[in-house]
Amino acid sequence: MIDHVGFAVTNLDASKTFYEAALAPLGIANLMTVTPEQTEAGGTAIGFGRDGKPFFWIGDNERVGEGTHIAFVADTRDQVDAFYRAAISAGGRDNGAPGIRAHYHPNYYGAFVLDPDGMNIEAVCHRPA
Repeated sequence: MIDHVGFAVTNLDASKTFYEAALAPLGIANLMTVTPEQTEAGGTAIGFGRDGKPFFWIGDNERVGEGTHIAFVADTRDQVDAFYRAAISAGGRDNGAPGIRAHYHPNYYGAFVLDPDGMNIEAVCHRPA
């Protein structure tokens, strides 16, 4: 089980706006902002999550990494579709429209977008239709 994940972004405001819109259909919201004085690395960090627990963080203090990928769990295929639409509307770029990815397993229904920094962001539902 993953407790939390974080990565650097080049424009904190643009990425904050993108993730607030893209993650809303999954029930994930901006829960916390940590100032440079409060972080170990010295930059601003924004924590997204649900049920009061931030588990996805973006920050402006480090170099953006290549090949970064994160998949968010969706409870339904409709949530995957809504994530994709919201992410594209918020400025994301298509990296794989919603659909079955049977090469992972028969019920793997995912959608992929590139965020403002080109990181591969996914929403996936593992449940049957």
